Parts: sequence; structure tokens; C-alpha cells
Amino acid sequence: MKLLIIQTAFIGDVVLATPLIEKLHHFYPDAEIDFLLRKGNESLFAEHPKLRQVLIWNKKQDKYKGLFKLCQVIRHEKYDWVINCQRFAASGLLTIFSGAKNTAGFGKNPFSLAFTQRVEHKIGTAERPIHEVNRNLNLIEHLTDQSFFDPKLYPSEADRKVAKEFGGEKPYVCIAPTSVWFTKQLPAHKWIELIRKIPSSHSIFLLGGKEDIEPCEAIRVNAARQDIHNLAGKLSFLQSAALMQGAQMNYANDSAPIHIASALDAPIAAVFCSTIPAFGFTPLSKQSFVVETKQQLACRPCGLHGKKACPEGHFACAESISADSFPMW
Repeated sequence: MKLLIIQTAFIGDVVLATPLIEKLHHFYPDAEIDFLLRKGNESLFAEHPKLRQVLIWNKKQDKYKGLFKLCQVIRHEKYDWVINCQRFAASGLLTIFSGAKNTAGFGKNPFSLAFTQRVEHKIGTAERPIHEVNRNLNLIEHLTDQSFFDPKLYPSEADRKVAKEFGGEKPYVCIAPTSVWFTKQLPAHKWIELIRKIPSSHSIFLLGGKEDIEPCEAIRVNAARQDIHNLAGKLSFLQSAALMQGAQMNYANDSAPIHIASALDAPIAAVFCSTIPAFGFTPLSKQSFVVETKQQLACRPCGLHGKKACPEGHFACAESISADSFPMW
């Protein structure tokens, strides 16, 4: 059997689609499983033991020309199943023109009427939360069963060696203080309040991509501690994952790092500002915590994915979070 999983969204979305790899491999150990993602995320699957190959779509360069070429590549593979984790038109086109014997996707996709298997996409509520992993696993329930599988990543020995070199012998914590969306991001001065509560017996590592170097450096400088290190832009996804796995605690916004921590069962405290846990993006590690405001705000949540600025202008969902709300270890 040949299977293709499609998830060309952001890093966290890809990590939350990895349970499909794990579950399909469990039920069909001889199946050939491929994964299609956006360019820039492929290093998440370096040396992945359960994937045959990773297909890459470059959305930033010749986006639609690349989409056409991918269609040709996918058709050539003659997949038995194409499983689409996205609700957007481009992924729907890839799915229906794949030539696969069977296709599965969410009913909200504009091209879902042409899918063999359509699954309802439900966003959870406070009364009935639904995790994103459950939503994704529903896509293959007809091929497997109703059991739950966790996200999983596979850092190499080389990744672990790099992480160990940075981590050293002293106990440490990791903080990923940034987010693509402003209203998902705890303000820098709040992270500094937390940093000042962390015992001097522990080192602190700030994590992020190249775009996060400056905000992480500003936090490092203003925190005024000797044992805080800015590693933004210095580590690959899997090297960061390996470092997080060895941490006493990890702290991150409602964004990709909490899912990377979950994929390594690393301890994680996830901060929810404008978004809420009920949407389904909570951490899944055995030692996991949710940090959020204790105020009942009529404006929260202001959206599913966060916004570029607080619509009300006060950003109370973040500003009212106290450093005392954060767990240590």
C-alpha cells in the first residue's frame, strides 16, 4: 500500500499531523508512507524511520508552477490513499488530481465533494474541547480504529550531540518567547518577570528561528542574567527538540514549540493569550501545563489563530498573566 499525507501549513500543524504517520505505520507496517509539506519544514523529517520520502512544495517561489509539478509527481506515484489534513483549495486540488484510488479530507475543503472520504472538521468549545490530533486522526479512522496516537519526532544522534553540547552539565530550562501572531505572544516584559523567578541554579536557553534573534536578544539583555543564552537561529528544529527534551521545563506560547515538546514528551508549560485551550492545540506531554489569564474577558478568544494587534487595545489576556502562574518543575 502507498499512502500520501498532505500538510503544507506551518511547523506546528506538521507536527500535529505526525500521529497519522505513527498510526498508519502501526496498522500497515509494510506500507510506503510519504509526506507532502511546505519548503522550510522538511528538516522536521530528516532521517525519519517511518517515511519513505518527503515531497516539498515551495509556496514562495513559482507557487502555482510548483503546484502543477507536484501534481505530476503525485500522479506518477499511483497512491492507494491520499490523506489531506488541510481545508484549503490548493491542497484540495492536489488531492483530486492525485490520481489516487482513494482520497480523504475535511468537508470544509472546497473540493471535498470529490473526495472518497469526507470528515467533518469541528472546532472545540469550552464544554466540548477537541484536540487537533483527534481531528487529524478522524481522517484515517476508517482505515484504522478510534485509538489515539501521540505526535512524534525523531532527532538523530547528531542532533542530540549538538543539544548536549549546548546544554552542558548544569540543569536548564528553555523558553520560546515569540510567535507569528502578536496576540498569541506573551509580551517580552512578562517573559523577563518569569526569567527572574527561575533559580540561579539553572541555565536558560531562548529558542526560535532566525527571525526571532532580535526579540530574543532584547529579552536576554534586559533580563540581566549571566546564565541566559540566545540560541535563536542557531539550532535546527530537531536540535531544538533534543534540547527541549533534556530541559527541566520548557515555556512557550500557543505555537509550534509546544507541539515539538509534545512530540518528544518533554515537560512543557503553554501560554494561551488571545486563543483558548478548547480550540485543540494544548500540549500532550505527560508533564504539561496550561498558563492563561484568570480574568473573564468578554473579548477572549478574539479569533482562532491570533491577530497582529489586540482589537481592544488593552491586550488584557496577556498583560493579566502573572509570573506566579508559571510552574517550575
